[in-house]
Amino acid sequence: MEPGNVTQISEFLLLGLSEEAELQPLLFGLFLSMYLITVLGNLLIILAVSSDSHLHTPMYFFLSNLSLVDICFTSTTIPKMLVNIQTQSKAINYAGCITQICFFLHFAGLDEFILTVMAYDRYVAICHPLHYTVIMNPPLCGLLVLVSWIISILNSLLQCLMVLDLSFCSDLEIPHFFCDLKQVLQLACSDTFPNDIAIYFSAGLLGGGPLTGILYSYSKIMSSIRTISSAQGKYKAFSTCASHLSVVSLFYGTSLGVYLGSASTHDSQSSAVTSVMYAVVTPMLNPFIYSLRNKDIKRALERFLGR
Repeated sequence: MEPGNVTQISEFLLLGLSEEAELQPLLFGLFLSMYLITVLGNLLIILAVSSDSHLHTPMYFFLSNLSLVDICFTSTTIPKMLVNIQTQSKAINYAGCITQICFFLHFAGLDEFILTVMAYDRYVAICHPLHYTVIMNPPLCGLLVLVSWIISILNSLLQCLMVLDLSFCSDLEIPHFFCDLKQVLQLACSDTFPNDIAIYFSAGLLGGGPLTGILYSYSKIMSSIRTISSAQGKYKAFSTCASHLSVVSLFYGTSLGVYLGSASTHDSQSSAVTSVMYAVVTPMLNPFIYSLRNKDIKRALERFLGR
């Protein structure tokens, strides 16, 4: 954009998924339902794990952390969207937009790190079963989660502080249902080259790094499973990581689909619609994947709900 039309801004306008008035009640009902299912489903996972002593293991400790992150992840964007639909307003103030960017980046990055830690946990459990309890001790598990939080916080703070240095033009419409960093940068009148470099560096290091760790862990897991002689033993070993593999495939599949799609098309509205998959749908489906495929979680939920 040309820097000649710079303005001091107090708010942005979120155009949402559709500007058609007749679709707004449908969108409100749909996203309210998905949000409530996400919060309730993930909250039940946390309560089931915390209330059942049999689930006080590293795998379920990481799962409960993933559920907490998923609740926070969707809470960053959906409540504001619902309020805007209900009040028929598109506005989000400047501070609120920057805050939303910070928390969205933090919890998205934290999702990746927790999934990576869970892959490492499955690698140790299958490839080094005799040393599992020694390696995956409580202090290490706590440290892995703590480091994940710290790295995610530092990355989100860096990105947000760099946005604060930008000046914006008079066109303040964001064709999205939340303050997406890439969309906000396109509204800036000042030079965004440092921001673009930081985004690519973050995507390569904090996005590619965890994915590489997950792929490496599963390559070792598959190699270890192939050495098991019995078919029953292979099935039992693979079944312990099937739920995690499903969640990883869903999260990275939808995330890569959104960003590869946005790179090949300039339709911002289409990108906003596809963003729903990883920002809303994936956190909603995670509890179902773990509860439907995991007998321990099923039993814990039955005992918890049967009280």
